[in-house]
Amino acid sequence: MANKTTAEKLATLQKGYTLEGATIELGAAIIDGELHKDAPVRLPLSMMNRHGLVAGATGTGKTVTLHMMAEQLSTAGVPVFLADIKGDLSGLATAATGSEKLTARTEGIGQAWQGRTFPVEFLALGGDGNGVPVRATVSSFGPILLSRIMELNDTQESSLQLVFYFADKNGLELIDLKDLRAVIQFLTSAEGKDQLEELGGLSKATAGVILRELVSLEAQGLEKFFGEPEFDTAELLRTAPDGRGVITCLELPTLQTKPMLFSTFLMWLLADLFEDLPEAGDLDKPKLVFFLDEAHLLFNDASKAFLEAITTTVRLIRSKGVGIFFVTQTPKDVPAEVLGQLANRVQHALRAFTPEDAKALKATVSTFPMSDYDLEETLTSAGIGEAVITVMNEKGAPTPVALTRLRAPESVMGPSDEALVRSTVAGSALLAKYGTAVDNHSAFEKLSGKAEWLSTGPAAGGSVPGGPVPGGPVQGGAGHDDVDAEARRIEEEILGRPSSRPAPSAETRRRTPAESAPAPRPGAGDSMVGDIGGMLGGALGGGLKSMARSIGTQLGRELLRGVFGTSSRRRRR
Repeated sequence: MANKTTAEKLATLQKGYTLEGATIELGAAIIDGELHKDAPVRLPLSMMNRHGLVAGATGTGKTVTLHMMAEQLSTAGVPVFLADIKGDLSGLATAATGSEKLTARTEGIGQAWQGRTFPVEFLALGGDGNGVPVRATVSSFGPILLSRIMELNDTQESSLQLVFYFADKNGLELIDLKDLRAVIQFLTSAEGKDQLEELGGLSKATAGVILRELVSLEAQGLEKFFGEPEFDTAELLRTAPDGRGVITCLELPTLQTKPMLFSTFLMWLLADLFEDLPEAGDLDKPKLVFFLDEAHLLFNDASKAFLEAITTTVRLIRSKGVGIFFVTQTPKDVPAEVLGQLANRVQHALRAFTPEDAKALKATVSTFPMSDYDLEETLTSAGIGEAVITVMNEKGAPTPVALTRLRAPESVMGPSDEALVRSTVAGSALLAKYGTAVDNHSAFEKLSGKAEWLSTGPAAGGSVPGGPVPGGPVQGGAGHDDVDAEARRIEEEILGRPSSRPAPSAETRRRTPAESAPAPRPGAGDSMVGDIGGMLGGALGGGLKSMARSIGTQLGRELLRGVFGTSSRRRRR
């Protein structure tokens, strides 16, 4: 490494970043302290769904890097999702103005710069900020994500899943927080004590704890994030009339007071996309690139179930054409299981002011391939707007590590004028669809008229008219062997991990596929998860205690409601 000449290092980088297909231009390489505009550093557009990491200390230029990448993705016709933490990314809607300093920088890296605007859609969680309100129903959000917002422990999370199961089974639609509160209040009331006892894994004391946490959420004003009309994540996949990808900016003005809600809501968006998008295989360009800023918030104090669900989503969603870029300060903020799936790395400067900083620096260096740079020195001396880069080339191999001076954005690096943002929101086609909250007939209303509901509900041995009862009977006498066999298959073939469940019995192995298959259920053909959930429910029959044991496992969560316990977007159709 030390014996290489500058010319040899230059030739290595030029060869490594000579790519045939469409690319995202990142900048120009710096070699031995000199900038070489004849050594452009690029990222293949077709590899954007192999995910990535943008990291670096505060103030080193991470947000500008997202800005620059989003512009080029939009120009290439790829929709982009950005969480606008500081309000700076709204500048994408305003063309930048040139200056002598900017011209010197762009000419130095060979960038033909001109000021441009880009098609931007502004969203706001529950209308908290300048943007089209984004809401989710409690049912679609699911028990795992909701447990994280409520900061429940594992036992309480499993109990909340039983509440969701009870509501699903009995046609009690959980639209907003008052619906969930009404169901829990019913289960802890005199009228609901029999149903509470049947839910073997749910005690009255635990239900009371969940109810108190739910009331606390309402007191914090979080009820406006849950309700209808629910945001359809297909809106994130739109292109503008001129063919450019729409850049969706989710404004988060109150992030500091609701960090858990922010990170969890982003995972709901990804989970909904994951459940709904078809397999796409290798594409020339991704369907969507999703930038997860402040990624450390996603993993702080996360439960094992939550981390496993994130890992599964990241691993599988790329085959559906979605790329995810985690944005944080150091790679240590991202669990190893997730970090190992991030093929594209843009590492801005790090600081080594403390022993902990020094450990983070060494850990970061260890994540890069061998290179012609002294990375410890390079990462502590890189300037603002410079980054150490390695990406996946079109053949699936890592490109040479390159210290890079990054391209300048062509729109304003900072917030757009507030009047422009407001006028953009007012003119959005989404505002008519999502702008006004509605309160449809759901669990709260049904349980407010308990007498009528109880006459057709569980006390009468039935269910609410129109309410789905998952888990019809399985034909052919399939029992727990079938459940274990199918669970093993899902774990090993779909989730890609060894199964600890018992091997199928000889009787199960002899049973023909026709004998083992569940009977068709109306509406169940929409998703594999729905079919498997029906099979499990039917095989376990009416024994809710057995269902409680199954649903309390991570596998049960994945099978019955999707990877995060969410329900599919198809529920809205």
